[in-house]
Amino acid sequence: MNVQFIEQNGARQYAIIPADTYALLLEKAEMLDDIKAYDEAIVSDDDLIPGEVVDRLLAGENKIKVWREYRQLSQAALAEQSGMAQATIAQMEGGKRAGSVATLKKIAEALRLDLDDLV
Repeated sequence: MNVQFIEQNGARQYAIIPADTYALLLEKAEMLDDIKAYDEAIVSDDDLIPGEVVDRLLAGENKIKVWREYRQLSQAALAEQSGMAQATIAQMEGGKRAGSVATLKKIAEALRLDLDDLV
């Protein structure tokens, strides 16, 4: 590796490296940061959300539907768990009905989410 050092009082203070080596080192450092973040997420109590779920949410799909399907619930099962009618869930997923805060809170609890995940 072609490295040039700048010394001060006989001690190395700076290293000058080629730009391509610098770019490679940055890339490897970013990979290490990603690995560390992944390791921390694994040992935490947080749910890891698959990329496809995140992509669907970012694409603007109905949040209730996306989370319901991720939790592998039918509309009827979600309705039962949240104490609502299946038709209400269908209307909310279809954008024909907006839920009140109380309604959304019941759905969030049934989906094991924070209310913020649905609004």
